[in-house]
Amino acid sequence: MRIMGLDYGDRNIGVAVSDAFGWTAQGVGVVHPRRDGGEYDEIAALVKEHEVSEVVVGLPKNMNGTIGPRGEICMAFAEELQQKLNLPVHLWDERLTTVSAERTLLEADVSRKKRKQVVDKLAATLILQNYLDSRTKR
Repeated sequence: MRIMGLDYGDRNIGVAVSDAFGWTAQGVGVVHPRRDGGEYDEIAALVKEHEVSEVVVGLPKNMNGTIGPRGEICMAFAEELQQKLNLPVHLWDERLTTVSAERTLLEADVSRKKRKQVVDKLAATLILQNYLDSRTKR
């Protein structure tokens, strides 16, 4: 079974899924949050399609390790997701993953327009890959 990584944001939720062995993360797309909560149905459909057994949600902590308003929103999202999917949902410290994703895309000379389209998916991939790497080190 695969693991899904999510980078939760106000405008976009980046989505990544692991390979069947849980070794590598691949970006699969972006889900847009909606007022009616339809993003949960969209994520549930992706969970089913990719045969996901657990989910990792990026938790944006402050640089000093505390959790601010953005982190609390992500925690509430993860809790709601766990109830809706009935799967384990883990929070993973994602400090600087979006910054790292932006830097990677800049170094690859990706245009600003294209960067906007893929940065959330890449951030989700980085969150999931870091989580997968931490599991193999144990």
